[in-house]
Amino acid sequence: MNFSSTITFIRELYNQANGNIYLHEPRFVGNERKYVLDAIDSTFVSSVGQYVNQFEAMMCSITGAKYAIACVNGTAALHMSLILAGVCKNEIVLTQAVSFIATCNAISYIGAQPLFIDIDSDTLGLSPTSLENYLKEHAYTQGGSCYHKTTNQKISACVPMHTFGHPARIDAIQLICNAYHIPLIEDAAESIGSYYKGKHTGTFGLLGAFSFNGNKTVTSGGGGCIITNDEKVAQLAKHLTTQSKIPHRWEFAHDHIGYNYRMPNLNAAMACAQLEQLPMYITSKREIARNYQAHFQGTHIHFCSEPVHSSSNYWLNAILLTSHTEQLEFLQYSNDNGVMTRPIWKTMDKLTMFKDCMKADLTNSNYIEERLVNLPSSVIVP
Repeated sequence: MNFSSTITFIRELYNQANGNIYLHEPRFVGNERKYVLDAIDSTFVSSVGQYVNQFEAMMCSITGAKYAIACVNGTAALHMSLILAGVCKNEIVLTQAVSFIATCNAISYIGAQPLFIDIDSDTLGLSPTSLENYLKEHAYTQGGSCYHKTTNQKISACVPMHTFGHPARIDAIQLICNAYHIPLIEDAAESIGSYYKGKHTGTFGLLGAFSFNGNKTVTSGGGGCIITNDEKVAQLAKHLTTQSKIPHRWEFAHDHIGYNYRMPNLNAAMACAQLEQLPMYITSKREIARNYQAHFQGTHIHFCSEPVHSSSNYWLNAILLTSHTEQLEFLQYSNDNGVMTRPIWKTMDKLTMFKDCMKADLTNSNYIEERLVNLPSSVIVP
């Protein structure tokens, strides 16, 4: 395919004949300024304030979860979710090899070890088939827990990610985790507004973690959120993220190792305004995806569309080229011509910190890594 025709198409799509077109820019078209100034005027600019409470209520309403706990960023939400699930040092956490580094970083903060499972090529998320095959061969259950046959380490959690907003086959993953007594934590950092079989991502496992970084569909500058349907887990999450302080009018008493992980009211004010725009954002992003799909139809380039039974937010649109050479050529050409494109992340097992971690066969992960490119996906405001 002539790369120049795709660059021309992207410039026409974004009505921008010249200058740089970025991968994903935030849009501020609602009450962001009003709410942030209101938070400033209230003097409640840190982790206590009406917008923090409002943000949590909005996340419950959007996702259908019973409880939401605002966090300072998505990595903190993942780290706290692992702690809440009971993950301890030297234990194993199953996750996918194709993922943003934050997933493995959060696992490492605890001193646990990631074990890499392959992805499905259509969802780009953790493969239930790869997961089940690995556990059948390498795991055993005893006393209501799961252990690795070779090392006898406890397998204490499974963390699939909904890549680029496309839901993984999370119901199948949930069934496998239940059968092996492995707590399920969904890395839903990229999937606000995405649904699988009518349920919002993040609501299938014990916990779901979201990100509201500056490049996400909805941003609070920096911010994250944990959702859960378990009341005790939710109460503990809020307690631990506020330094485990026991409520008292003046005394400073703490009963756990705590974390300064609560989202500031200033960020929550922006998040609330952004969440008000979520339906418009999703409509725009799905229309952008339809335009990309039509553009690539009939070519040798594969557009990554939403999986079966899913409604994706299409956070980042993606295409698969035919080879690693073509991937590099397209990245070079597009970026040289002012259109920002990016490859998918390196598989985690290739990074220095995780090269010695255990892993399943990663055929799909390696194939995708060598061919996938993300395209500009910013919301187009009507």
